[in-house]
Amino acid sequence: MQHRKDKPWDNDTINHWEIQTFTKDDNPYGLLEESSFATLFPKYREKYLREVWRRVTKALKEDGVACELNLVEGSMTVRTTRKTWDPYIIVKARDLIKLLARSVPAPQALKVLQDDMQCDIIKIGGIIRNKEKFTKRRERLIGPNGATLKALELLTECYILVQGTTVSAMGPFRGLKQVRRIVEDCIKNKHPIYHIKTLMIKRELAKDPNLAEENWERFLPNFRKKNVQRHKPKKVREKKDYTPFPPPQHPSKVDLMIESGEYFLSEEQKRANANAHKAEKQEQRLEERRKEREAAFIAPKEKKRSLKDKSNDHDADTKKSVDKLKEKMKKSKKKDNEKKMASYLL
Repeated sequence: MQHRKDKPWDNDTINHWEIQTFTKDDNPYGLLEESSFATLFPKYREKYLREVWRRVTKALKEDGVACELNLVEGSMTVRTTRKTWDPYIIVKARDLIKLLARSVPAPQALKVLQDDMQCDIIKIGGIIRNKEKFTKRRERLIGPNGATLKALELLTECYILVQGTTVSAMGPFRGLKQVRRIVEDCIKNKHPIYHIKTLMIKRELAKDPNLAEENWERFLPNFRKKNVQRHKPKKVREKKDYTPFPPPQHPSKVDLMIESGEYFLSEEQKRANANAHKAEKQEQRLEERRKEREAAFIAPKEKKRSLKDKSNDHDADTKKSVDKLKEKMKKSKKKDNEKKMASYLL
């Protein structure tokens, strides 16, 4: 019981999330040892870094930190000096050069030197192996015309930049924690719109003082994962019987030459064999071309007609000839009748 006393930091009036400012009066004697950090940057950032490096040097000089841009090695280095009074500023300077290397604009990256601004570089390249899926999910995080990313920035109060296989975020600790969870879930195939809806509901609930000490689980949406049936592969591979022995090794080119006896031939004999093989191939090609040319002059085969088809054709011809004779007989009879009538009238 003697140890259970009221602690000065357990007061409800104290905001534990508040970051107290560190001034020069808190450490007037400086640092004892020199600390330094270095990081590499890609080739395409060289031109931009040369343009803004004077501004970066000026901002770091105010906190007593020296910086160096090495264009030969493609690296940026920061280190403490005798004028450095803030022990944590070297860590902030390290974060600054990391953000500059990850394509964050210099005016935005310099904000990380403030006490209330932190940064987090989230690596997303190793979460998923398939490159096509990774690209689609990274585009899903950005959204159409960057709408999803802008919504996340407004809700988390963080600056977010997606670059290659990393996501750079700057903001307060609480916002960075939310951004990391949202980014990792998006690459693991959970849409960021679910997190956006949850954050929007939490923001509205936080405005009500009556709900400050209540559980918000009943207000938050519960998204269930749907098991979508995938298309089964057309070709189903048959499982082979397991054998502890490896498959037989394929014979090498030298083994095949020894087997055929070509390995023991002299250079002249090998050359003669190669020429003979080449000539044989040429003869085969000439023979194939000759056959193709002669194929154009070969008459196509006629279909053999059966006796039944021939008898049917004969019957059809006789029927046509009989019909023609009948028509002629009708015409001749008609002419004879007309002649008789004419002679009778006269």
